Amino acid sequence: MVAADNLETLERDILQRIAAAQDEPALEAVRVAALGKNGAITALLKTLGGMTPAERRLHGPTINNLKDKVSAAIAARRETLAAAALDARLKNETVDVTLPVPDAPTETGRVHPITQVIDELIAIFADMGFGLAEGPDIETDDFNFTKLNFPEGHPARDMHDTFYFHPKPDGSRLLLRTHTSPVQVRTMLAQKPPIRVIIPGRTYRSDSDQTHTPMFHQVEGLVIDKGAHLGHMKWILEEFCKAFFEVGSVKMRFRPSFFPFTEPSLEVDIQCRREKNEIRFGEGEDWLEILGCGMVHPNVLRNCGLDPEEFQGFAWGMGIDRIAMLKYGMSDLRAFFEADVRWLSHYGFRPLDFPTLAGGLSS
Repeated sequence: MVAADNLETLERDILQRIAAAQDEPALEAVRVAALGKNGAITALLKTLGGMTPAERRLHGPTINNLKDKVSAAIAARRETLAAAALDARLKNETVDVTLPVPDAPTETGRVHPITQVIDELIAIFADMGFGLAEGPDIETDDFNFTKLNFPEGHPARDMHDTFYFHPKPDGSRLLLRTHTSPVQVRTMLAQKPPIRVIIPGRTYRSDSDQTHTPMFHQVEGLVIDKGAHLGHMKWILEEFCKAFFEVGSVKMRFRPSFFPFTEPSLEVDIQCRREKNEIRFGEGEDWLEILGCGMVHPNVLRNCGLDPEEFQGFAWGMGIDRIAMLKYGMSDLRAFFEADVRWLSHYGFRPLDFPTLAGGLSS
């Protein structure tokens, strides 16, 4: 049974506490004490379940009426406190209407040069019919080295070059991928030829100086088909360099080299002219190494379930950070990762100026 005088006392006490609340937190404390999960009015409502029908008809409306009164009082007090807070804020804060209107975020924000260059790469190669492939940054030794024809004991597997995780109970270790080539393996395992993809992404090596950072960005290209050959690759790379550096023509030279995952392997130099602190492509008598490439090694094809007697292909790779530095005149790679807003304001790109071949990549 609920005594009427007890309800009146409870109502009077709660309403007094609501009126005395000086701010939102104090008012919320009153609400929880009255209407919360373990509140006083909530406890009364729970007693209705143990009453007889006659008792419920007698006390139910009274208790529910109390709940409604308290809820209305809390809502009214909350509006009063909010209005008082607004008045106080308007009295304390002033607005200088003579100040210039601030620029919109779309005007002041800037796209990082790495993001811009990746968008440019995608635009160029999409125009040639290439798709986009991605893979995890954390890789297995098998995908990062073994399937790519790195023999046991190869220097690239050493801990001074590669970031390894702690060994698993079976002795195997995951690692941060040292190149984006594991995605080539994943692509060949998942897709049937013909394959034409580019693979931009983050890579990791234990190295740090003016032109090297422990985390950097690479882009690789992969073509697998029955008739793919070096002539096709040469044309693709020439067209890429012309489009990316926005020049009418380029001269390139291909030098023999060695990579475990390609045979033959080549390094590519591009014609340039060095003038003071600038490098201009498509002119001059100087040369600059820009990328490595070659025909996919037969062992790599076999490791990915492809018959090298039926399929062959070529691949190339280059540093996104490096070609960004060359194109946009940045001298120190470390600035890419320092999150300096001043540097980004100078070298960054307007967010709505998406690179297109028709409109100019960097215009």
